[in-house]
Amino acid sequence: MQKFQQEYNMIISHKKILIIDYKSGNLFSVNQALTNIGLNVLISSNADDIASADAIVLPGVGAFGDAMNNLHNFNLVQPIKQFVESGKPFLGICLGLQLLFTESEEFGYTKGLNLVKGKVKRFNMNNNAGENRKIPQIAWNKINRINDNTWDNTPLQGIKDGEFMYFVHSFYVEPEEPVALSETNYDGQTYVSSIQKKNIFACQFHPEKSAQEGLQIYKTWASINNLI
Repeated sequence: MQKFQQEYNMIISHKKILIIDYKSGNLFSVNQALTNIGLNVLISSNADDIASADAIVLPGVGAFGDAMNNLHNFNLVQPIKQFVESGKPFLGICLGLQLLFTESEEFGYTKGLNLVKGKVKRFNMNNNAGENRKIPQIAWNKINRINDNTWDNTPLQGIKDGEFMYFVHSFYVEPEEPVALSETNYDGQTYVSSIQKKNIFACQFHPEKSAQEGLQIYKTWASINNLI
């Protein structure tokens, strides 16, 4: 991270990057990573700030239902949807990926933002050998291309196939539309670990905790979207 900070500390973007604070995310590490690559970052739970932002980041850790309740309580659901419909860049991280989907089976069924058709499902309790799978997955794990598809012109451009990223989660997304960008295998179960749909990029792993390669993903996302 120090290397990136030294390289970009003289370059500060004039674009406003909003990290949404809905009391369900580790905001500090995301804010630090984005600031270190030269982005002008604001943390807010104000709907007016969403409308005026040039790009939005939705991080998140914790339970899906609690997170959706918080988004509703802060009156952020419609502003987020309107922002995405505007075509501006949107980045979701971990729970911020899952919230984009239609519904989650965590603690019963809870409706999500429905910006991506599909479900959020819990890892199977047992692996293919019939042994207990450790849940949550808290580990470095590989992200892989799907059917040799290219990552060119995506935030994963420049990341090698099979690169390790840092994961912390018990649930995964199962898209019902062709948005999958990478996949990951956890103890015999393969799942979608990042998606791209028009102006939306979202990942299950934490780039801000994934060393230089993770910061590279943030930088490429910002560069592709003319944010730096």
